[in-house]
Amino acid sequence: MRKRMLTASCALALGIAVFGMPLGGRGSAWADGGGGGGGDGASSRSGAAPDPQYDTAVSAIKGGDYAKAIPLLQAVVARDGKNADAYNWLAYATRKNGDPAASIPIYEKALALDPKHRGAHEYIGEAYLSLGDLAKAKRHLAALNSLCFFPCSEYTDLKKAVEAYEKRGSR
Repeated sequence: MRKRMLTASCALALGIAVFGMPLGGRGSAWADGGGGGGGDGASSRSGAAPDPQYDTAVSAIKGGDYAKAIPLLQAVVARDGKNADAYNWLAYATRKNGDPAASIPIYEKALALDPKHRGAHEYIGEAYLSLGDLAKAKRHLAALNSLCFFPCSEYTDLKKAVEAYEKRGSR
């Protein structure tokens, strides 16, 4: 009986992972940490009261208005210095606004707070590629390979970016 229960619970866990619901409970890549998200399955904001500045910044990013999002997210991290998702969004907006070099230390802060933050690993890897540092991008690709039980979108996206970079010969 006990063996059957263990088998059933393993099958349930596997089925959940296979059919798109991560084991940690986070849904799509655009959940709390969204395009900048992908933490270890638990949002840095989970259980936190809604933050209008954070939500406005995320909406601005999704709309491509990175310049608007940056000061909003700077205010969020000034109030909540332990919010890895907010740091990741801030780095993402900074990079997409044209300053990949300035985004690196912000991504590093997100990763210091949450070393398993898949979104931060993906996007810092992309930032390194835009700066011509293939070796560092590959280090973050390797980290994603370790973090993703099954291939995850962050790993797949960074892998494609690395392959495209290599194909064009770092131009």
